[in-house]
Amino acid sequence: MSATTDQAIVEVADRLFTAIERSDVAAVEQLWSDDIAVWRVGTRRDNDKARALRVIDWFIAATTERRYEILDRQLFDDKSVRGFVQQHVLHATGHAAQSVSMRVCIVIKFDPDGLINRIDEYFDPADIAPLTESERAR
Repeated sequence: MSATTDQAIVEVADRLFTAIERSDVAAVEQLWSDDIAVWRVGTRRDNDKARALRVIDWFIAATTERRYEILDRQLFDDKSVRGFVQQHVLHATGHAAQSVSMRVCIVIKFDPDGLINRIDEYFDPADIAPLTESERAR
């Protein structure tokens, strides 16, 4: 799918978050370019595709359910880069019934083929602590 239209960007965005909600790591991988760079709060450098997929896989394995509450989504097109900025609350439940509600701002950019090739994710790491603490306790 080419990311030449706003509709295509919205469709890929919706597919991405739905895939995570449904624990479908393979669907996430299909939406990402091979040379994707992913940065998130708490990391010093970008993650490559393999590392970023491991993070998604960990999050899905650490939770029993996930739901995105989208607060705002703005598309952008500066002729050389297309993508969107989204604010959402990610609600998740861990295996020990711990509840997580993370307010997130995410910037996602597309390559000319319509695949996601850049993600920058901003959130308060303290919001995910109930999941990481539970993992350490195991």
